[in-house]
Amino acid sequence: MSNPQAPVWDVIGGVSRFAALATMAELGCADHLRDGPLDVDELARRCGADAPALGRVLRELASMGIVATVRPGVYELTEAGATLRDDVPGSLRPAVRMISEEGFWYGMGKVPQTARTGRSGFAERHGPLYGYLKANPRAGALFNDYMVVRARPFADAVADRYDFSGVRTLVDVAGGKGHILASVLNRYSNVSGILFDQEQVVDDARRFFSDTSFEDRCRFVSGDFFVSVPEGADAYLLSSVIHNWSDEDSVRILRNVRRAVSDDGRVLLVEAVVPEDDRPHISKDIDMRMLALFGEGMERSASEYAALLEASGFRLSRQVELTQGASIVEALPV
Repeated sequence: MSNPQAPVWDVIGGVSRFAALATMAELGCADHLRDGPLDVDELARRCGADAPALGRVLRELASMGIVATVRPGVYELTEAGATLRDDVPGSLRPAVRMISEEGFWYGMGKVPQTARTGRSGFAERHGPLYGYLKANPRAGALFNDYMVVRARPFADAVADRYDFSGVRTLVDVAGGKGHILASVLNRYSNVSGILFDQEQVVDDARRFFSDTSFEDRCRFVSGDFFVSVPEGADAYLLSSVIHNWSDEDSVRILRNVRRAVSDDGRVLLVEAVVPEDDRPHISKDIDMRMLALFGEGMERSASEYAALLEASGFRLSRQVELTQGASIVEALPV
């Protein structure tokens, strides 16, 4: 008979395992191990760490398959551990460092309080997330690096798995540097793009696009999506935008898109759509972080997105699966 306590103990142990992973990411151990095995004393010297303490962390990491023991006190990177190297494409080091950042870690610890009150413990202590990131440059830099890591797989998947051949103009709403828009423009020569975001973000996007061969097919517009978005395009992309906001605020954003989109157009939401059943899904993990950090922001199911879209003048048309648990939710004007 299976042990009914096992799932609970596994989650409890998961906190300790993540602490070891966060230590490895913060100290840059993977970069120091890239050229081959090192003993604990030498690795600690290179990382600026205490050797006995680091040795205990490495022992846990070895049990997780992140490093491997070559001989007692000597460790080497595994294939999984190499994903934390700074020099590998899509390095996961920024993601681990972001989740273990002091303010984020505090917010996760306050989820019980958030569940009691409905108000984010993080927000009550630090204020809105984006204000916290602006006031804490280190946290802001970690967050930006994390978002780039998240955007890269989505960017290629959106262009690979959705047919943009009938799109004339694509507006990337709150598109950041424009990784997804760039991927679409690179793949589809028929598409012109508009990158729409806050002024300081648009400046970064201009610099990003200046190194591409399709800069002449993209315009850059700054503004506030709670006020309006650029008008007249036939496709509007909102990637990881709606999940940041309450239902009320989400409808405000989507209604502005509805006013702007052509009648034969479409809106594309790139989000982690929560399954309607009890199966494990990354969207449910992300939703706990949303609860901790935003309070009102949330991941939603297809039926919940359908309700938001209906209230905004759209109808949900279909859902296109992407990668890493993400989907494109396509909606058409009504």
